[in-house]
Amino acid sequence: MRQGKVYYKNHFAGFITETNDGEFVFQYDEQYVKDYPKQFITFTMPVRNQPYTEKRLFPLFEGLIPEGWLLNIASENWKINRNDRMGLLLACCKNCIGAVSVEPILESDE
Repeated sequence: MRQGKVYYKNHFAGFITETNDGEFVFQYDEQYVKDYPKQFITFTMPVRNQPYTEKRLFPLFEGLIPEGWLLNIASENWKINRNDRMGLLLACCKNCIGAVSVEPILESDE
């Protein structure tokens, strides 16, 4: 299982998780739900207490991953397969341009 902390405008918003079954789960943080009930990270995922689950990486997070020559550089430098979308998300999306960023959670952080 791999996991990242999701930030929206520098506020901790929740967790993105790739389960051992290959599913993707996004869960808003309880405190974020209380403090920012109208500040969702994307229109397709309004703030709520229930998790969002998909078989593929959510389009919002897919859109954060670099493309083209930048994807080639990231894939080669970090030795991450171009099809490993969660691996690329966790490696490349900590300092994204825009409101959403993802910080990897290392096993020692758990």
